[in-house]
Amino acid sequence: MNKKQKKVLTRIIISTILLVVIGLLTSEHFAIPVLSDNRWVQLVLYIIPYLVIGYDILKKAIKGIKNRQVFDENFLMAVATVGAMVLGEYREGVAVMLFYQIGELFQSYAVGKSRRNISELMDIRPDYANVETDEGTTQVDPDEVEIGTVIVVSPGEKIPIDGIIIEGNASVNTSALTGESVPRNATVGDEVISGCINMTGVLKIKTTKEFGESTVSKILDLVENASSKKSRSENFISRFAHFYTPAVCYGALALALLPPIVRMVMGLPADFGDWVYRALTFLVISCPCALVISIPLTFFAGIGGASRAGVLVKGSNYLEALAGVKHIVFDKTGTLTKGIFEVTGIHHNVKEDDELLDIAAHAECFSNHPIAKSVQAAHGKGIDKNRVSDVEEISGKGIVAKVDGKQVAIGNSKLMEQYSVSFHECHHVGTILHIAIEGEYAGHIVISDVLKENSKNAISRLKKIGVNHTVMLTGDIKSVADYIAEELGISEVRSELLPGDKVHRVEELLESKPDKEKLAFVGDGINDAPVLSRADVGIAMGALGSDAAIEAADIVLMDDDPLKIVKAIAIAKKCMRIVYENIYFAIGVKLVCLVLGALGIANMWIAIFADVGVMVIAVINAIRALIVKKD
Repeated sequence: MNKKQKKVLTRIIISTILLVVIGLLTSEHFAIPVLSDNRWVQLVLYIIPYLVIGYDILKKAIKGIKNRQVFDENFLMAVATVGAMVLGEYREGVAVMLFYQIGELFQSYAVGKSRRNISELMDIRPDYANVETDEGTTQVDPDEVEIGTVIVVSPGEKIPIDGIIIEGNASVNTSALTGESVPRNATVGDEVISGCINMTGVLKIKTTKEFGESTVSKILDLVENASSKKSRSENFISRFAHFYTPAVCYGALALALLPPIVRMVMGLPADFGDWVYRALTFLVISCPCALVISIPLTFFAGIGGASRAGVLVKGSNYLEALAGVKHIVFDKTGTLTKGIFEVTGIHHNVKEDDELLDIAAHAECFSNHPIAKSVQAAHGKGIDKNRVSDVEEISGKGIVAKVDGKQVAIGNSKLMEQYSVSFHECHHVGTILHIAIEGEYAGHIVISDVLKENSKNAISRLKKIGVNHTVMLTGDIKSVADYIAEELGISEVRSELLPGDKVHRVEELLESKPDKEKLAFVGDGINDAPVLSRADVGIAMGALGSDAAIEAADIVLMDDDPLKIVKAIAIAKKCMRIVYENIYFAIGVKLVCLVLGALGIANMWIAIFADVGVMVIAVINAIRALIVKKD
């Protein structure tokens, strides 16, 4: 609790004690006629706790009148409580102001708690960087560190700036960024990003970015600015309050004047005091605090809860849009698949698997192609380039080289046909490397882009939460694309696409879908920027350290687990559910109490519940959006 909140709490306690004491002294049980019978003395006594608890509200109301911004909750509370005091309802007048301040204190504490939780969850800004110098290490502000500087990160310290490890290895905790509790191992040559915590060994890191351009800086900026992009619900509530407050003020004025005048015309007692009391009760009930406070707080808490789970949302408008997503378009590579080619099979081979891999790896050892790299990785042993000679790369077909003095041809079917080698077709999906040794077929190796472990589960769960149309876009050949789509349960697939074709396809889907339904595109955020920005919601997945993703996407998933897409949508749906619960609850209770107040059935105590009680319940409900369950 901050100083301001403590002061308000002190005033609440003092005014409560004064209210109880004055109530006892002015009651009939105390035989002090000057106190129990004299209304002027009672007024003076009750004004003391009233001013203790309400002077700031009166001050704000007067300031609003001077600035010609009359109609707000301060004005409503001031008019209602001053009116109650004038009518002789001293206790009710003080009680309304007292409970209103209690509600404001609770709301202030709830918002502060949400901000503190988000600050703790996103407490990734480093305080210093240890720069290596000739004399040792020196602590400096991260902003002062230039690109190419060597920094030292000891166990327990945050990595202050993005860079590459040049010495040491350690276990790195990325939970503040990804929401994942399992640490990652990092060693020489690995890229590490700011905001992670070094758990074990000492690391020497050569910086690749300035602090202002580093991951931690971009994330902090994204979270801090998220509240500036308001949802339609927030904008609706703001407009609603703008017109609603003056409307109820004029309504209360009409309630105070018209019925007494009508009664006078009809020859009945005017009962001005009764109708004015009803009008004041009407004002207290009508205060829109519950809506004005709880709706933005719900989105604020939802964005904070998402940040904790490693889902960065750029604004509540995107959170609202995400909740309405019915169509999701996936880029294949790096999103549903690992984007890393692996050897998944060796068939029709006349030699042992290891021996054939050894020959293939040596034949490919001078190539930097991803396919060659995957063969070498599967071989997993050292390469002796002295065994290889006469290497010739045949564009679009493969490689011919001598390994241990024997001619080896490795490539696609066109290469086999060029050398008149009879080969076996492969029925498995992937890139097929046929191998011929001295003109004789030796078998083939299957290389595939492997599916991520959770891709199939993610597609299945998306369907369960209402995403009824999933599309995969890829530049891969049709057979590979169809196989992956069938394996994952994706409803539509488009293959052999260029980057420009992806934008065109997304535009077609946007035009064909119903207006109320939203379309999201999920990509790796590096080469999918045009499509990410074109969709209703652009989701960059596995974007840890990717500047392009953070810039282009509306929502950034900080690791490459497809289940994070499900979590992001679930968080958005929960947030919107709480928003509508608060809207229906607050408006429903207020409408009922307004009718009761106009009929004279509801008194000031019911009005206090309709205002403060509803606000407290709505705020408690809003805080639920901050809680994100672990899978």
